[in-house]
Amino acid sequence: MSTLCRDLEGLTPADFPTPQANGCEECIAAGTVWVALRECRTCGHVGCCDDSPHKHAAAHYQATRHPVMRTLPGSCIWYYVHEVASTLPPR
Repeated sequence: MSTLCRDLEGLTPADFPTPQANGCEECIAAGTVWVALRECRTCGHVGCCDDSPHKHAAAHYQATRHPVMRTLPGSCIWYYVHEVASTLPPR
């Protein structure tokens, strides 16, 4: 993973809201499938990753400008603004 961007320093799992869904919200509504999930740090929206057919997590960023996502489940984070990946420290 890349060196931690200053905007991500100090983030912990506790900085993320409770996910709003158990899967990609848009894929569930449309009856489609996803590869992996991403959760928005700002609002808890759950979308599918860029390896998924519809890339709903990236679309969420484009629509809202909420820049930080993490994998679900997991501790990998992605910062859209600088296209930086990192990991969260353990709880």
